[in-house]
Amino acid sequence: MSHLPPAFILGTGRCGSTLVHELIARHPATGFVTNLDDLGIRQGNAQQLTLWRRLPAAVSEKGRARLAPSEGYRVLAREVSPALVDPAQDPTAGDLTPWLEERLHAFVDKRLGGLDSAEIFLHKFTGWPRAQLIAAAFPQARFVHIVRDGRAVANSWLQMDWWKGHLGPQGWHFGPLPAHLEQEWDAAGRTQPALAAIAWRMLVDRHEECAAELGEQWLTVRYEDVLEDSRTHLTRILEHIGLTWTEAFEAGISRYTLSPGRKAAYLKDLSAEQVAGIEALIGPQLARYGYA
Repeated sequence: MSHLPPAFILGTGRCGSTLVHELIARHPATGFVTNLDDLGIRQGNAQQLTLWRRLPAAVSEKGRARLAPSEGYRVLAREVSPALVDPAQDPTAGDLTPWLEERLHAFVDKRLGGLDSAEIFLHKFTGWPRAQLIAAAFPQARFVHIVRDGRAVANSWLQMDWWKGHLGPQGWHFGPLPAHLEQEWDAAGRTQPALAAIAWRMLVDRHEECAAELGEQWLTVRYEDVLEDSRTHLTRILEHIGLTWTEAFEAGISRYTLSPGRKAAYLKDLSAEQVAGIEALIGPQLARYGYA
């Protein structure tokens, strides 16, 4: 069976990419890594995907026994390389050795093997986009960048138990700050809200650089727009990666309740001074994505 080029959902983290990944994975033509696969349970992989598509959305909720699509960082570290898991800077084509390319292709082929209905491998990465390395390995790959209001993302990061910003750039997830951003953090008082805002800015700027290089292979979609008009924006994503809206897909996503919800929770969770400080750091980026 011939397959479509692989598709990758990208985002900063805490940006809605998990929800979008799950929604698109409800399409029966997708193959993907599950959390059980991530734990090393490969037996019945095709059955895992089929079962998950028949179950309610609640089965994917974190903090409980669950079955869900996964970023698969443990299995990627085992079968491909830790270089894709927690890079200190965004990997580029220069980081793609022939050995690494062979392992990446084997990883994707293994996840599509035995899936009779699968036409496309779908995966999600958060943090650095990794898109230049991936595009070097898969020249026809498609990328979907999910953007969320940077104020909301910064606020959410500060509430996560995995957030390492309190260790400073020497101990967090994204490697050292460029000198100009280090200076801006100093000027902002080296606070945690300011550092979270700078992290979002650094990551979306890097996603934009990848978008400029990859052209038509790249699609940017705002998370808030998916919540407001899911039919329009999920159709855009499907068409971008080579799939169509089907009755089976519609039945799958009907299990979800999409609502704007906590879109502006940062106004309550952060002080007015902190919000103003964040906006001063990321104002141009917010404006480029149409955030007030």
